[in-house]
Amino acid sequence: MAEKITTKKFASNVIISLAAQIISMAVSFVTALIVPRFIDVYQYASWQIYVLYAGYVGVLHFGLLDGLVLRYSKYDYDELDKERLRSQFKILLLFTCALTTVVTIVSATVLGGDYKLIFIFVGIAIVTKNLVTYGSYMFQITNRINKYAVMIIAQRLAYGLIVVALLLFGVKDFYWYCAADLCGDAVGMGIGFIFNKGLYFQKALGLKEAFKELKINVASGIILMLANWSAALMVGSAKMITQWRWNELVFGKVSFAFSISNIFLSFVTAISVVMFPSLKRADEEKLPEMYGQIRKILSFILFFAMLFYFAGCWILNKWIPKYSVSLTYLGILLPIIIYSSKVSLLTNNYLKVYRKEKAMMVVNLVSIAIGVIAFLLSAYVFNSLNAVLISVVIVVMLNSILAEICVLKTIRVRIVADFIVEAFMTAGFILCARLLNLWLGCLVYLGIFAVYCVINRKAVSAVLGRIFKRKKEEKETE
Repeated sequence: MAEKITTKKFASNVIISLAAQIISMAVSFVTALIVPRFIDVYQYASWQIYVLYAGYVGVLHFGLLDGLVLRYSKYDYDELDKERLRSQFKILLLFTCALTTVVTIVSATVLGGDYKLIFIFVGIAIVTKNLVTYGSYMFQITNRINKYAVMIIAQRLAYGLIVVALLLFGVKDFYWYCAADLCGDAVGMGIGFIFNKGLYFQKALGLKEAFKELKINVASGIILMLANWSAALMVGSAKMITQWRWNELVFGKVSFAFSISNIFLSFVTAISVVMFPSLKRADEEKLPEMYGQIRKILSFILFFAMLFYFAGCWILNKWIPKYSVSLTYLGILLPIIIYSSKVSLLTNNYLKVYRKEKAMMVVNLVSIAIGVIAFLLSAYVFNSLNAVLISVVIVVMLNSILAEICVLKTIRVRIVADFIVEAFMTAGFILCARLLNLWLGCLVYLGIFAVYCVINRKAVSAVLGRIFKRKKEEKETE
């Protein structure tokens, strides 16, 4: 059976994972804030269309890889049934290559203009991204987090360095940036081949036994895959509908706003590497009490972080004035970090601890269904981009509340008042960002945040108390 995770190894895993997160955020910073300044808006929009669709090719293993995670995560690397896993890799490789061939041929013969190149690159990404996922999952299930981090760091660094090189050489055509992403995938695949070399091309199961194993893995993993990917589709479907309904210029400006909100979200999500693995190690009796405490602390941090929007907009307007309209979109979209962060950092972790993956999937699918209807009505009936963006916030908020209700029923805690207060905070921020100039909006939102702090003064005192206590302990140890 798997080697027991010691406190020292756990701490080491956290540090390595945090390093990978920092590298990923640095690359995201370059691609979101540096590249748009130096390439044409239309080229940026074409690149973002590739990024959008390539981001969802990971569903095309149809739960196979998630099934491997669920069934083999209790084993160390040396204990794995490598012959069985190699058979699954070969099926994955053949299937994704077949899909790539079909997508490439259709794109080359049916599509025209930039879309032909975009979807040829997306077709290639079907293979590269699924093979990278296979390698990364093999590292994770065998608790080789250091090698997983090496893969992520190498992949993201390769991508980031190629992008920087393209900028230095004045390359402005979008397809080179798509190729840079695929080159990063190739580096990640190489790391997987090196450290997982026993899980690829040697002897495998016979065809009949391999497909029997495939059926078991897909049946095991499809629900978890749908639960994980459906959350991403809530926002992704809005971006797709925007791309279908409006021209590339509008899509590029909206994509820029989403990219900035993703940077905010990346910083917050990085906290989960440190804070939330401990949930699974905590006594189950303490989880209900911990939920309320963590939730209040997290809400305080997130609503405080929203203050940086106003200064950030002033800086971005000076840095990339051609995307000034994107900042008005960002003023609507930014509150999604409040609700997305709670779901990814807190709610989903509790649902996993209590093995409520099916509830998580149902909540996500209901939210997607409501979202798609709202996005289509906003785009095609009301012809309003602002309505689409407001619908994104409402759907993400709804998803967060429904997921929390599932948790609250399980741990038997009531926080209805918090939902109402947070909804008012969200509406207040959007109104300040949209209707007032930057500095007046900042002052008004600061006043709203001050009222929020008064209402939640106990939680705020607890956060500040812990910060000062930690600083005092650090001084005493010096």
